[in-house]
Amino acid sequence: MGDLEIRPAVAGDVPAVVAMLADDPLGAQRESPDDLSPYYAALERLSGDPNQRLVVAVREGRVIGTLQLTIVPGLSRRGAVRSIIEAVRVHADERGSGLGTRLVEWAVDTSRREGCRLVQLTSDATRTDAHRFYERLGFTASHVGFKLQL
Repeated sequence: MGDLEIRPAVAGDVPAVVAMLADDPLGAQRESPDDLSPYYAALERLSGDPNQRLVVAVREGRVIGTLQLTIVPGLSRRGAVRSIIEAVRVHADERGSGLGTRLVEWAVDTSRREGCRLVQLTSDATRTDAHRFYERLGFTASHVGFKLQL
């Protein structure tokens, strides 16, 4: 992985992050890289919330990966804190390089440091390659997820 840096995302990273979010059939339907204003507003909200970590993986000045980690205090599980990993993306040129593993390991390590007792993530039912990837990292498919579009 060489000189890989995982750091908080900044406004200058938004175009690269959105491009990665849009770089698959699902993302192409729901992302709008031609209008970045909602993404900049979202980054501002995320940056102001101490329970949010939107990070980018950077090598040689180029954003090549991203994920969002949310720390969730809770009452269940004896008051356990949990974390949620979302929007894991690796640039097409970097897939298969181990970068996704490094990003998820970063999220799990950060979750431990934050006192989390559980790390959760969801993956669209159609992303079977991603499911195999998460299982290789020790995650288990334990729940059925539901969404309500608002």
